[in-house]
Amino acid sequence: MVKRNVYNLFEKRESHSLEEQLALLAEISQGFSSTLDISQTLNNAIEQFMEYMNAEAASIFLLETDSQELVCAECAGPVDITGLRLSATQGIVGKTVTTRSSQMIRDVQSDPDFAKKVDIGSGFRTRSILCVPLIVNNECIGALELLNKKNDGLFGDQDTHLSMALASYAALAINNARMADALVEQERMRKELELAREIQLDLLPDISDVTNFPVNGMNVPALEVSGDFYDFFKRDDGLIYFNLADVSGKGMNAAMLMAKASSLLHHLAKSIDDPGELLSRVNDEICETVSHGMFITIVSGFIDTNTCTIKFANAGHQPPLFHHCAGEFEEIEAGAPPIGILPGTEFPVSTIKLDGGSVYIFTDGVTESLDAEQKLLDVGGLIKLIEDNSEVTASKRLEDIVAKIRHPNVHQHDDITLMVIECCLK
Repeated sequence: MVKRNVYNLFEKRESHSLEEQLALLAEISQGFSSTLDISQTLNNAIEQFMEYMNAEAASIFLLETDSQELVCAECAGPVDITGLRLSATQGIVGKTVTTRSSQMIRDVQSDPDFAKKVDIGSGFRTRSILCVPLIVNNECIGALELLNKKNDGLFGDQDTHLSMALASYAALAINNARMADALVEQERMRKELELAREIQLDLLPDISDVTNFPVNGMNVPALEVSGDFYDFFKRDDGLIYFNLADVSGKGMNAAMLMAKASSLLHHLAKSIDDPGELLSRVNDEICETVSHGMFITIVSGFIDTNTCTIKFANAGHQPPLFHHCAGEFEEIEAGAPPIGILPGTEFPVSTIKLDGGSVYIFTDGVTESLDAEQKLLDVGGLIKLIEDNSEVTASKRLEDIVAKIRHPNVHQHDDITLMVIECCLK
């Protein structure tokens, strides 16, 4: 594209010599290749080009593919329209992008495609326009626009050829800068995910020095970082605290909310015996600082190993499954919304006497997992897996259940987190 447009300059000599035109393009292209600060480079380029072309104003519009809008990235002239947004089908610049062809309009006031509202809003009076597309890799990414030839002149064919050559250089420079930005963003996200994963691993309990512990948990993230977390520990008075939670969102924001919530719960659970009060305290704190739209579903409670009794509160989480020693299963519904939504929320407390039974707490990544036939596991499927593995130890049971849930040829859509609480030790 660049070579073809440069060749065209040899064919069209009007106001500037060929040497002057090539010198201008060489200078501008050198600016493009010497830095990845594309904003400043584009600004300098259109300033030079506007003056060379004897135009009153110039601008570069870039296409946002998500919104299908054209946004003024840089401009030169008496009026600053940087940030101006137009529909990709609006105005002369929209027609240029849509048709992927240059537009030379010598009397815009009589042209039906001219967006008069831009002049009305800016106070600038447009008489004539030369607009050329920015094309790279056969994709139109925007347009370069020149307004009003000075001294009541008119844009000509030579202006079009020269503008097309500059547009080719500009499009290539913009594309290179975007690719560089994408690589930087990928590396930033990679490091962010690594840090988030480290944060998450630090939150998981370590009971390597404890045998026959009544609580076992397992977490398998769908991505590098899970939105789930769980915790359990034994207090000095013998009570065992536990929680299992699912944080909305992914990435660093979710990891930071997870870290804050887990730290609060771990700290407050050492001095608060009532799980409803515990969640209420944490909820009020999270509501003060949580980003809009983020929340946490959680089951949090205490095990009294002397009575084999569990007391817990459920904040908008999946209903825990109580597997009675006689064999039947009971779902225990949530009694309150997730934490982080409404300050002052009360969280009702449920009490279970295990009597040889077990309690299973899990995230929706378990029940919404797909089998080899793309069917949801659902609660009924989880119950079947529990029954099939009831004769093995709790830790082995979790491993076997998760192994059945994760199929090698089925994509894991969500994090899988599962906890089991067995009959407590006397």
